[in-house]
Amino acid sequence: MDVNGSAKAVLDALGGAQNVSALQHCSTRLRFALADDTKVDAKTLKDIPGVVGVVVGPPQTQVVVGSKVIDFYNALSKLLGDRTGDGNGETGPATGAPWTWKRAGGTVMDFVVSVFTPVIPAIAGAGVLKSLLLLLTTVKWVSATNPTYLLFAAIPTAVFTFLPLFVAYTSARKLNVNRPVALGTVGVLLHPGFTELITRDGGISMFGIPVTNVPYNAQVFPAILAVLFLAVVERFFNKYTPGPIRVFFVPMMCFLIVVPVTMLALGPLGYGMGTQLTSAMLWMHSTLGWVAVALLASLLPFVISVGMHKAFIPPTINTMNATGSEMLYNPASLAHNMSEAGATLAVALRTKKQALRATSLSAGVSALFGITEPALYGVTLQNKRTLMAVVAGAFSGGAYVGITHVSSHAVVGPGLASMSMFVSPGDSSNIINAVVGLLVAFGVSFVISALTWKDSTPAAASQESRQADAGSVPAGTPGGSELLITPVSGVVVPLSEVGDQVFSSGVLGEGVAIEPASGRFVAPVDGTVTSLLPSKHAIGITTASGAEVLIHIGMDTVKLAGEHFTAHVAQGDTVTAGQPVVDVDIEAVRAAGYSLTTPLVVLNSAEHALSDIAAGPVEADAPLATLRKKELSDATA
Repeated sequence: MDVNGSAKAVLDALGGAQNVSALQHCSTRLRFALADDTKVDAKTLKDIPGVVGVVVGPPQTQVVVGSKVIDFYNALSKLLGDRTGDGNGETGPATGAPWTWKRAGGTVMDFVVSVFTPVIPAIAGAGVLKSLLLLLTTVKWVSATNPTYLLFAAIPTAVFTFLPLFVAYTSARKLNVNRPVALGTVGVLLHPGFTELITRDGGISMFGIPVTNVPYNAQVFPAILAVLFLAVVERFFNKYTPGPIRVFFVPMMCFLIVVPVTMLALGPLGYGMGTQLTSAMLWMHSTLGWVAVALLASLLPFVISVGMHKAFIPPTINTMNATGSEMLYNPASLAHNMSEAGATLAVALRTKKQALRATSLSAGVSALFGITEPALYGVTLQNKRTLMAVVAGAFSGGAYVGITHVSSHAVVGPGLASMSMFVSPGDSSNIINAVVGLLVAFGVSFVISALTWKDSTPAAASQESRQADAGSVPAGTPGGSELLITPVSGVVVPLSEVGDQVFSSGVLGEGVAIEPASGRFVAPVDGTVTSLLPSKHAIGITTASGAEVLIHIGMDTVKLAGEHFTAHVAQGDTVTAGQPVVDVDIEAVRAAGYSLTTPLVVLNSAEHALSDIAAGPVEADAPLATLRKKELSDATA
């Protein structure tokens, strides 16, 4: 196969080089950001030698080329020049792309996650610190005028005061804008001199236009709008400014244009947007009352499962900053988190399956501390009875905290370690009612889950029986069959249920997926590491019989650029089944907004077939499936 010729054909079928805004790659596919997805000739693409499958955008069009991805990427890089990325970065919306509701929704959600997720740890840490300091003064352990107390109290105050700078930085990072210039642009709004000018008697004007007196500290939307406009201005001047003067001329023009527009229009507009979102959340709570909290709590398992809970981040932050408290999303999250914990721990108590008990116990403890993804993906969504118990517990707990008007005072996942977020100045009953709501949600879900739980018939046979089923041919020999072991403890899910169409459609090959319950990944089979990207999220192993097995850890985790991933092997290494290959900080990856669903796919399924695939909870090193050469399968059928 001529890779260079195929790469040129791919480019032509995508509408030509002028239609490509950016190119990235992961372990098996090329990811194109296109100006116009309608120009893609999918049929022609699929017929190009080396192309395994095609998924047309938005937001990205993906061309699956399997193990030849690096060769294709290098060939396309020569054709595209500086429109290629490093394979680990992010791609913004393609210029001139035709906007649809699907494209708009996906782009907005991706932007929200990218901007706010990195900021949450600082906000959460500052918020909990603030609530702990408040707790100390409430119980009279320290005076609010104590100098040491005042110095510590300045920490969370500073974080919230300069929140616009944090948002400016993450927005600039997402939009690939000069970050110091973005910080300088937004920093003007927080400068004491600017604040003094807009608050003095009579105000101040620019070009004869009055500058609106807006308190920009702790606001997020003015900074976002400013950086969005900065991205347009910076790209324009970078395009037309000669190289020798670009280093100072472009930033200067950005300041001269973006800062005045922000002062006069974008800043007040962003402040108004935040105010409207805050009003909407307050209206919802005041109109529906406790029903709003209870309904949201009961819906969170489904909302979180598709990642839509990220949409609550901006209004929650803005409501907290504007009013000092929040009475809808955080109280509902408390009820949901504790309900997940109760239902999952009940499963751990009732089940007779050792693997499920271990998974449920670990997931239940995590949920108690506000991390519900292990419980949600590892237990809840796999068992209807448990899911119903979670919904009932969340509704009950949400109803209680709604009826008693529980309010939160920090933006952080509610859990045992962060209950101080419900300490309210002048209202000691707030934390008490929060604890009662916690107990109600936990208790209801625990009891229902315990009463309704039934173990299903074990789906996986013993390792010995699987080895016997594999036949007498030694594992790993050409023409033989091999036992695939589970690369990570967790829960097996069908490949068709994976959220990425490239995997779920089977275009890459036969396989199975696992929702991990731990961060240690081991080799599923003896072989040679034939691919390991710098992002470390995908590892390819080729067995002695020629089977190409791909382990793809998470969805879109290539964007993490290797952060939170530690590889224990290198490309070209020989590995044995059960040998640790990659360690992942799964909590950090989930906190960054990424799914850890891990497909295991046989890339050359035309020659190798999978059978006896396990189901339900599994442990690392346990039997997962049998891998046979198709000639052997056909001969013995």
